[in-house]
Amino acid sequence: MGKPTGFMDYKREDAEAYSVKERIKNFDEFHTPLSKQEQERQGARCMECGVPFCQSGMVIGGAVSGCPLNNLIPEWNDLIYKGAWEQAFNRLKITNNFPEFTSRVCPALCEKACTCSVDSDAVTVRANEYAIIENAYDMGYASAKIPQVRTGKKIAVVGSGPSGLAAADQLNQRGHSVTVFERSDRVGGLLMYGIPNMKLEKHIIDRKIDIMKEEGVEFVTGADVGNNVKAADLLKEYDRIILACGASNPRDIKAEGRDADGIYFAVDFLTSTTKSLLDNDLKEGTFISAKGKNVMIIGGGDTGNDCVGTSIRHGAKSVLQLEMMPKLPDSRAENNPWPEWPRVCKTDYGQEEAIALFGNDPRTYQTTVKEFIKDKKGKLKAAKLIKLEAQKDKKTGRMVMKEIEGSEYTVDVDLVLIAAGFLGSQSYITKAFGVTTDQRSNVASTDGTHKTSVDRVFTCGDMHIGQSLVVRAIREGRDAAKEVDESLMGYTNL
Repeated sequence: MGKPTGFMDYKREDAEAYSVKERIKNFDEFHTPLSKQEQERQGARCMECGVPFCQSGMVIGGAVSGCPLNNLIPEWNDLIYKGAWEQAFNRLKITNNFPEFTSRVCPALCEKACTCSVDSDAVTVRANEYAIIENAYDMGYASAKIPQVRTGKKIAVVGSGPSGLAAADQLNQRGHSVTVFERSDRVGGLLMYGIPNMKLEKHIIDRKIDIMKEEGVEFVTGADVGNNVKAADLLKEYDRIILACGASNPRDIKAEGRDADGIYFAVDFLTSTTKSLLDNDLKEGTFISAKGKNVMIIGGGDTGNDCVGTSIRHGAKSVLQLEMMPKLPDSRAENNPWPEWPRVCKTDYGQEEAIALFGNDPRTYQTTVKEFIKDKKGKLKAAKLIKLEAQKDKKTGRMVMKEIEGSEYTVDVDLVLIAAGFLGSQSYITKAFGVTTDQRSNVASTDGTHKTSVDRVFTCGDMHIGQSLVVRAIREGRDAAKEVDESLMGYTNL
């Protein structure tokens, strides 16, 4: 512990966000990183706890507490305090293939489990990670490391999201020849098209992909395995297959008038914006536009918030965000103690922007759609909403949200975005390989492993565990790579 009194000597200082009026003018990232000197002071705040919950990645109280990658957080916090930035990068890369992604989009489970957060402010772990990786690029530490020996084994990874990329990176560094197949026109999966630019600018992804290409990973875009690329051909050509296609089935809303023109899944809305932004800087109208519209977003999670922020940047007339569940408390309840994940109300960047622009929080709790109302041409013009309350189900004894009779009301709506989560893998790809799926349509595997029901075929990421976080997807990819390596070589050093 480099500075035992660091957490008392220095206050938490984090990257400052641009003002709402400035940041909504474009789709760029909007935080100003701290100076190197200040970031080193922030590293000094880490207490290097005897039991570092920040890196535990344990399930406590039904949710993950601490980093699922088991990042060596206290070690690299102390190293940056001492100015040993290259050593900090080396320690970070032991556990995390893509700190340039996680330091931007991860909800920082590590900070929620930080001991300093018990009665003070957590260490700025995510900002420290960001500083380490960006300094590494500036100084050349993060340049390509080309494997010196090749094993002659060939592996196909289907899907280029964080789990597929992590598996590919690990196996390539081991010396295997890896080809990544991506059905889209750009590599990155939901990192590329599902996460808005203001959270993760796409040149950051391209920067890492270029390094992986230099290191020997081959990428094939426009390759929709199960359609224009046959699963049988991959099984013939490659020694192992890893399915990392994500949870690609968006959950739908069942309500009268669902077929109205003007209702879209959030993922399609976000994808169209990012693709148009990259293709033509939004100048050709090749995206689902919220400009001048009354937007209603169904879903209160991160994707719903991204839709709020994106709609505002489009120039939406108004934004309403529906959440079925009650509002969470503003601070930890007694039955949600540290180091459990804090089940508290979070106001994210999109909601902050809506409050600043429209004067109120866009979220409406305990509410759902009863009916979508169309005009004579079938175009969405309004929605009938209804309030909900928690009641005990007589059959199961569980608390469920039930409609409150007579609580209906109508709002004007031109555009609806459904951000209600994802249900699992798409059937055409699982059928193409003949792998077994579970009741949630995730690819089933032998307990505790990533092996599917088909010989030589493995799975990882959201396709395996269901919709989750980028950091968990990376862990999935790393774990799958280890199993694949052992199956090929008889042992593994991954």
